Amino acid sequence: MSAFDHNPIVEMRGIEKHFGPVIALNGVSFDVRPGECHCLLGDNGAGKSTFIKTMSGVHKPTRGEILFEGKSLSFASPRAAMEAGIATVYQDLAMIPLMSVTRNFWMGREPVKRVGPLSFIDFKHANEVTMEEMRKMGINLRSPDQAVGTLSGGERQTVAIARAVHFGAKVLILDEPTSALGVRQTANVLSTIDKVRKTGIGIVFITHNVRHAMAVGDRFTVLNRGKTLGTAQRGQITPEELQDMMAGGQEMVELEGSLGGTV
Repeated sequence: MSAFDHNPIVEMRGIEKHFGPVIALNGVSFDVRPGECHCLLGDNGAGKSTFIKTMSGVHKPTRGEILFEGKSLSFASPRAAMEAGIATVYQDLAMIPLMSVTRNFWMGREPVKRVGPLSFIDFKHANEVTMEEMRKMGINLRSPDQAVGTLSGGERQTVAIARAVHFGAKVLILDEPTSALGVRQTANVLSTIDKVRKTGIGIVFITHNVRHAMAVGDRFTVLNRGKTLGTAQRGQITPEELQDMMAGGQEMVELEGSLGGTV
């Protein structure tokens, strides 16, 4: 049984998002709880990108309600969502390859020390924290000055995840984190997801890869043509059934029940 609270951190109820006559989301219901990895699966065009942007404050829903820690909330901007504790790691990672791991880790939030009237970036502290946070995630850097561009794709994903965790994420949305990775790098990222989940952070793992979802997921929701087709717990649905739902769009029987033993 999980030691974490089973009440959702974020809950989306009947979310619709319209862009003029185009309905991108049409009644999406989804939630994520502390210490779980809730996988949202969908093929290209299913509405995954709009879902991410609606949950993270980029888009305001046309209809429906978003609750954060039990309270109805509408984020005015992505920054407001980040400050509340919703962090998103996008596929492109928003990193600068020629800059060091430390500079990328702290970008926009650099620790400062003061000497008289002058302020300087405290690189000693920044480097120490960066190395320690990466070690926690199983990555031993050669140096904090190492350029991000010299890291593997999986390691860059881990930098982005470690950064979000360090700055207080309660919910971590991962946008196709394994889509462009090889087998070993994928295994490393899935291991990182497992480490983060065990700290009590709720993870939304968005993917079209059923095998990767099954490796770490506690619950599985399928998105098809802007609609969620239901939610199933680990052990209550097969990879083949998930794949069929992604492709065909048939409704899933609601199989949530208790989370006992799944987190």
